[in-house]
Amino acid sequence: MEIDQMDVTTAFLHGELEEEIYMTQPEGYVEKGKPNHVCKLVKSLYGLKQSPRQWNKRFDTFMMKQGFSRSYYDACFYHKGTDINTVIYLLLYVDDMLIISKERSQVDEMKKQLKAEFEMKDLGIASKILGITIKRDRKLGKLFLTQEDYIQKIIEKFSMKDSKKTSQPITSQYTLTKEQCPKTEAEKEAMSKVPYSSAVGTIMYLMVCTRPDLAFAISTLSKYMANPGKIHWLAMKWVFRYLVGTPKVGLIYKQQKFSTNIEGYSDADYAGDRDSRKSTSSYMFLLGGNCVSWKAQLQPVVALSTTESEYISTTEAIKEAIWMKGLLTEIKLLKEVPRVYSDSQSCVHLCRNPVFHDRTKHIEIKYHFIRDKVTQGEIQVEKVPTEENPADMGTKVVTLNKFKHCMNLLGVDTGW
Repeated sequence: MEIDQMDVTTAFLHGELEEEIYMTQPEGYVEKGKPNHVCKLVKSLYGLKQSPRQWNKRFDTFMMKQGFSRSYYDACFYHKGTDINTVIYLLLYVDDMLIISKERSQVDEMKKQLKAEFEMKDLGIASKILGITIKRDRKLGKLFLTQEDYIQKIIEKFSMKDSKKTSQPITSQYTLTKEQCPKTEAEKEAMSKVPYSSAVGTIMYLMVCTRPDLAFAISTLSKYMANPGKIHWLAMKWVFRYLVGTPKVGLIYKQQKFSTNIEGYSDADYAGDRDSRKSTSSYMFLLGGNCVSWKAQLQPVVALSTTESEYISTTEAIKEAIWMKGLLTEIKLLKEVPRVYSDSQSCVHLCRNPVFHDRTKHIEIKYHFIRDKVTQGEIQVEKVPTEENPADMGTKVVTLNKFKHCMNLLGVDTGW
């Protein structure tokens, strides 16, 4: 596949306004003798709340005229054609875009059409977008996504450059609770000078883009953003120390011929939160053997058993699988029924057998839609050994060997 990148110059100025909007005359352009006159806007401007929406509508209209279809599952994903040899994809993020096709001529023609309609910057073969570096080895059929530059930048920003490296983003020595939050005004005043929230947000972007290995640590630390204590800040600095030693780690995508199978892994840590006794859910998804989606979060309700917590976690995983299935079906790439794996045999039985059980009859109805999807054959739920479940590292602190094995299962590595 050819992957090129383009950028729209002053994108928001392309939008057409639907309302009457007036503004004061710009400084230096005040009409002589009419200082109190105002200007009626013809086009959208930067700073207007309508501008992003109007730009998107303008671009969408253009893409429809070019024969593209907008995805029902992702409004910023456009596709044209069904033949794998001639299909072309376009992904838009505000004013940044990637154009993807197997044929170089297809990409060049699309770029030509875009330049004729908008003022564009042609950035050539995609190498860096949204802070994510893209490396390719065409001979080996590998693509590598990393945020090394971003990591180096945030390490310097938080003065952690010379800190001692660690081998995991969080360890069992940090048993965090709200009891460790500041209680006196003096303690709160001291911690108000610590950039805790900024650190969580900064690393969260990294986790969301290319680092599933950070999911559990950030899910845990984000719970204390409103009132972090000293121990929480020490745990945050531990994450930075982990990043100091792993700046080159990212996602490796290997070419899998004709393989677009969806495989999801789900896990839960029963009653793991010491404050609320809620469980932690996690899922990791592979597409054709390559990691494409992951999540770790506290469950919204208190589960009454391990089975219930696993069932709730599997429900969240199946919701993601349904979305992925819809997207791949839309672009004619789905070949097999998606599989979601759980290491809980009782959870698998509960998903497959929609019968009455005394111990599970209280589970909220919204979680039981999973049974319909399995019964209808839309999703398959299978058992996986705990040691082969990469979602395990998203729910709790695991041993170093298990942590490395989970990363290996997901294709999270240093590339080449």
